[in-house]
Amino acid sequence: MSTPKRWHVVAATATLLVAGTPAMVASAGPSETERGRTTWAASWAAAVTRGNSTGLTNTGLNNQSVRMVVHTTVGGPVLRVRLSNMYGEQAVQVGRATIARPNTATPDDLSDIDPTTLRELTFGGATSATMNRGAELLSDPIAFPIGDQQDLVLTVHFPTLTGPVTFHGQSRQTNFIGATDLTSAADGAGFTIRPNCCWFFLSGIDVQRRHSPGSVVVFGDSIADGNGSTVNANKRWPDLLADRLIDARPDVRTPGVLNASLAGNRLNHEGPEPGAGGFPGYHELGPNALARLDEDVFAQTDARTVITHLGINDIWMSDDSADAIIASLRQINRQVKARGLRSLVATLTPYEGHGNPGVWTPEKEATRQAVNAYLRSSTEFDGLLDFDKVLRDPAQPSRLLPAYDSGDHIHPNDAGNQAMADAVPLRLLGL
Repeated sequence: MSTPKRWHVVAATATLLVAGTPAMVASAGPSETERGRTTWAASWAAAVTRGNSTGLTNTGLNNQSVRMVVHTTVGGPVLRVRLSNMYGEQAVQVGRATIARPNTATPDDLSDIDPTTLRELTFGGATSATMNRGAELLSDPIAFPIGDQQDLVLTVHFPTLTGPVTFHGQSRQTNFIGATDLTSAADGAGFTIRPNCCWFFLSGIDVQRRHSPGSVVVFGDSIADGNGSTVNANKRWPDLLADRLIDARPDVRTPGVLNASLAGNRLNHEGPEPGAGGFPGYHELGPNALARLDEDVFAQTDARTVITHLGINDIWMSDDSADAIIASLRQINRQVKARGLRSLVATLTPYEGHGNPGVWTPEKEATRQAVNAYLRSSTEFDGLLDFDKVLRDPAQPSRLLPAYDSGDHIHPNDAGNQAMADAVPLRLLGL
């Protein structure tokens, strides 16, 4: 029996991870006057998990630099970067960190930076810092004006062995690892490891804005994490929702869209738990969703709305009942509302044809339909996004529409992600 394509995505990451200068511009923080006119807002975020049981994410980084590319949603004149050692087993030394814009004029514009934009990050005024075990590290504010939807390149040097990393495994973005301190290297020649995955120790970027309407947090699994979308193209549906918001409201401030999704995440199970058809499970799939709320949702800067799209992995991996899935979705809703946030929920999308025998069954399809029937009839949530209706094939409702199928019969392609983003009623976001 062949391994489902979805599993190949995770397995490829795990296999790869086993394989083993211009003048700096002085950093300048915002003035007291500027701080008084603005507020902090989240522009980009990633949910993070502990390193896997083997490979690079388990052994860690040692006198290596990581260059990571992120695509912001909203801009501002000042930014700060959030690093995370939340799942580490020891304190982690940050030797140096820089931020820059990519050099789009070079052949390797993903790893090459524009040296005229290179800025050094500081932490309490120092260029190096320690992330305590289980803690986050927030950089000092830096004057680095960015517009909406811009790529940024963050490079961090870890001078000593980090131990197991805190990371996001399915970035759908090529990132770069190289030996020694490469934080000010203009080109990417020294970055010899180039996985299409993995933001290491990076969990967020905030910007200062005037009259910010806050942020929308997408709390999901691989469907929002972008599996099936084009790598390095920012075609995950939350990215495309951010595009739509900015296009729809060009003259006013729009909310940031934060993707707090984890491929393979489940409502009621831990990432390493095995699943149907021999799926082995990995730490990078994250803890159960309820255990993620405090860090991945409530800790986000100025979150206002939460979109929960979870449950399909509990069905196909773990054969959970509709009652168990609904109970957890209701609990998430209660906790989100208790924080004063708007709570939206999305129906579970089709997946017949995905995986080995036993991954999809008529009984599991009945569970999916029962969950969706509840969600469509419930008045508990502040709104419903009917992604099942958007993506299903009308002739075969248990399958994705072929035009939206990435090929593995569970993850939408770029067109399917666009259809999902287009289906979000903006009024449900308070706009």
